Amino acid sequence: MNKQFEILRQKATKRNEDLKSTVQIRVGLGICGESVGALEILNQLKDRIKSHDLSAVAYEVGCIGLCYAEPLVDIQKPGEPRIFFQNVTEDNIDEIIKLISENSNNFTGSVLGTLGGPSINGLPQIEEMTQWKYQTRIATRNCGTNNPNEILDYISTGGYEGLSKAISTMSPEEVRNEVATSGLRGRGGAAFPTAIKWGFLVNSPGPDKYILVNCEEGDPGAYNDKGILESDPHTLIEGAAIAGFATGANKGYVFIRHGHNGPIERTREGIKQAYEANLLGDNILGSDFSFELEVALVGESYVSGEETALMEAIEGKRAMPRSRPPFPAAVGVFGKPSNINNVKTLSYAPEIIRKGGEWFSGIGYGRSTGTAILCLNGNVKFPGMYEVAFGITIGQVVEKISGGAPEKWNGATLHRTVKLLQTGGPLGGVLGRESLETLLDFESMAAAGAILGSGGIIVGDDTVCAVDLVRNLVAFCQFESCGKCFPCRLGMTHLVEVLERISSGNGSPNDFKLMPIVGNAMAQGSLCGHGQLGFNPISSALRYFGEDFRIHIEENRCPTGSCIATFHRPTRTRPIASSGWYPGS
Repeated sequence: MNKQFEILRQKATKRNEDLKSTVQIRVGLGICGESVGALEILNQLKDRIKSHDLSAVAYEVGCIGLCYAEPLVDIQKPGEPRIFFQNVTEDNIDEIIKLISENSNNFTGSVLGTLGGPSINGLPQIEEMTQWKYQTRIATRNCGTNNPNEILDYISTGGYEGLSKAISTMSPEEVRNEVATSGLRGRGGAAFPTAIKWGFLVNSPGPDKYILVNCEEGDPGAYNDKGILESDPHTLIEGAAIAGFATGANKGYVFIRHGHNGPIERTREGIKQAYEANLLGDNILGSDFSFELEVALVGESYVSGEETALMEAIEGKRAMPRSRPPFPAAVGVFGKPSNINNVKTLSYAPEIIRKGGEWFSGIGYGRSTGTAILCLNGNVKFPGMYEVAFGITIGQVVEKISGGAPEKWNGATLHRTVKLLQTGGPLGGVLGRESLETLLDFESMAAAGAILGSGGIIVGDDTVCAVDLVRNLVAFCQFESCGKCFPCRLGMTHLVEVLERISSGNGSPNDFKLMPIVGNAMAQGSLCGHGQLGFNPISSALRYFGEDFRIHIEENRCPTGSCIATFHRPTRTRPIASSGWYPGS
């Protein structure tokens, strides 16, 4: 064990023991919790603890993934499990303080359950809830538990052991071999083997080589990259440093979309603390390895998530893709060799190096090893961020974990069924109910006509019109096109016009032939995946919901009634991008 790291671990252990000796109150301050008032609740709890002179400490954590229950507050007394209160309001604060001041376990509020030990007074155990027991938490192992602003919390749970092990006992080649053994594949959408990708950078000349971390994450319904950074930034920081050691890179950027303040501030604070602990910077932990890391911001640009557009943005240019070759591993950011990885991909690296590649490869299914971090949204009972092992079915994810379609809405009893799934972001696929039997793995998803992509899954019940959904998805892609290559720029515009025509009752049977012609031209002529994949939502929707399209065109009606309001709207003739008008507005 590295001597410098052992000193850090002793400090972390001491802090952890001190925390366990007092009452801990954790408040979920991910963006989901903050949006419903969690920050005000945390501040009031701190004020009450001080005014009542209680032996307790209240602090922020990130999102534990149960977003539907936010604001989430949990109490943990010494030697006892955590007790979670869900949907907490200011009216619940007095009860929480009373439980501490009177050392009572008489609960009258909205208690979700206990976590990390036996049940108390018959409360449900969160470990037995379907939202939890189906999970295998690796990259999200500390989310909602550790204080994201405290590096010692991360170290006390095994953090930075992987980096210490790599630079103290392993060669860069051995690190890459361990990642290869794990079978880790990129989690940004392409699912390319990570060890092979790292290998591209190894033979590129130095001395300056870059590790770029992609947290642009502009997909509607996806927030797992940001969820990791705002809940456990050090798992990404450690992963980036391990990637730097394995590839001979000496510099890195964490690329985050401008305006996402939680991930930005916590990542910057994590980097600052890592420098202070000599876990970043020159001669890390007394070794010969040096690695610099900083946060780079970009404006609102969906295309900047494409790897070459990302490099353009870091250089201060407009985010537009570059022609290739040369490829980033040879000529990347600032003309230097670069390797681009998704946040989730690098967040697995610390545990892979700490526990071994064979451990990771034993989780998952087939070539899809490890886990997928999914964001469940839409018409579901329990929206949230869940990390599950590859190999379960999409139906288990939707029906078991997220609870399926809600039975009640605004007090009214409903009898809804799941009709469709939109996966992999706006460039992904629209799947039918029969896809619930599909295994969650990269190959099975591709065979079903969809991609896992960034991990967002939007569920639609039987009130959702497939035509209207696709129209909105393609309109988003049209608006976000950077405009550099005309197959994407014009193709997206034409597709939106056709879908608008169909949804407003002015479609033609010829549109069934026209859309694939435009889509194929985009796939063959576009510079990047934005245009190349732009026809995906339409092609998959036609595969599973061709009847919805037929009814719109031949019967001049919407089968769900979603498009009726637009049926008598005049068709626009000028390009949407230049008019400033968007479908559905």
